[in-house]
Amino acid sequence: MKGDIGLVGLAVMGQNLALNIARKGYSVSVYNRTPKRTEEFLKEKVRDEKIIPCYDLKSFIDSLEKPRRIILMVKAGNPVDEMINDLLPYLDPGDLIIDGGNSHYQDTSRRIKELKEKKILYLGMGVSGGEFGALYGPSLMPGGSEDAYKMVEEILLKISAKTEDGPCCTFVGRDSAGHFVKMVHNGIEYAYMQAIAEVYDIMRKILNMDSKEIGDIFENWNNGELNSFLMEISYKIMRYIDEEKGVPLVELILDKAEQKGTGKWTAQSALDLGVPTPSLNLAVEARTLSYFKDLRRDLSKKYERRVPNIPLEKEKILKDLENSLLFSIFMAFSQGLWLISSASKALDYGINLSEVLRIWKGGCIIRAKILNFLREIINKNPENVNLLNDEKSLSFINDKLDSIKNITKIARDFNLPTLVLNSSLDYFLSITEEDLPANLIQAQRDFFGAHTFERKDKEGIFHVQWEKF
Repeated sequence: MKGDIGLVGLAVMGQNLALNIARKGYSVSVYNRTPKRTEEFLKEKVRDEKIIPCYDLKSFIDSLEKPRRIILMVKAGNPVDEMINDLLPYLDPGDLIIDGGNSHYQDTSRRIKELKEKKILYLGMGVSGGEFGALYGPSLMPGGSEDAYKMVEEILLKISAKTEDGPCCTFVGRDSAGHFVKMVHNGIEYAYMQAIAEVYDIMRKILNMDSKEIGDIFENWNNGELNSFLMEISYKIMRYIDEEKGVPLVELILDKAEQKGTGKWTAQSALDLGVPTPSLNLAVEARTLSYFKDLRRDLSKKYERRVPNIPLEKEKILKDLENSLLFSIFMAFSQGLWLISSASKALDYGINLSEVLRIWKGGCIIRAKILNFLREIINKNPENVNLLNDEKSLSFINDKLDSIKNITKIARDFNLPTLVLNSSLDYFLSITEEDLPANLIQAQRDFFGAHTFERKDKEGIFHVQWEKF
């Protein structure tokens, strides 16, 4: 038996993806640098699936049908380059390598060029959905050449998640488009998660709600406009009881959040491309701030935080929190889609934003009911890449504006940080403000550095000597 496709890297994601492919009727050759991992996979996970174990690269390559199709599920960075170099001596022109990890899009562009010279095809494919998605249906974001995509299109469509709008996989775009879209997906994910966390913080510290009560509210919200994977897991987390202590486990988890790089890359790319993504950027900063637990603990004892004695209308605040979360999620997608669109133009990706939203509807971490609404806006006007220039957007935002103003004010009154909620509001207020104070900044820049400025009243570029030497 020959393998229809090969997979390298048998950590949990690789194992589950291999099983997913095999359960769709394909034979899968698998290889892992550590033979023991392959043996354990066969013993513990594989049943009747057509899985072909290989313990060296030559036998792995020889086990595959030609042209060979190989998915890499290895750690991003140097391990991908090392594995490609190890595979190359055994490959023939026309073979295909697919990187299914969270590689930086610039690395993917470089690899596509390098392998093209060797006549090897290459796809950079974002995979979202975690361990469950890998096994039962992820959202897949392949990018590269259409010829390369056609070689695996049937398999990818079969293993991806399905919604009423079809398989959650499409050819995202040329070159490194797939990994760029996955990177921004993760940037949106950061903001989405941080917004939920900030709402949770207000509920427990200002409204004095316990975890069970918060879980009940989250579940109720999940039955409405806020329906999403992240909302669903949040209410389940609130109800999970630690067996040893008999209290909600979330209350015992140390408040130090980690990041693996994609959020930071999103912020860096936005700065490089000149696209405003404050909510996505500050979600990364929030995780960075959380890391300094000892310093935060020490400083918290030095700075008094007086709690104001003001009346609180719990039901109104809960409704405002729901609206604020919807507002912040909308703004996170606004910023993320704007960034994707700008990259598509600058890097000639040819990305269709409506299709991106469609394949995010199932399998992925940011799947949510709101994506249907966002697609309606994009489909009406594909040039409305930040979603704001539409009557539906106007109505949606205006309905929630007073709520987020109220919530950010309450948070300030009670000394609670709300980086994403605040930045979502400030992003909207900035992008809808005709007259920003940047005129003063331009004057300052011209004063100390002769950087020049434009004028409102006449055309041209100007510089003045602001004071005589």
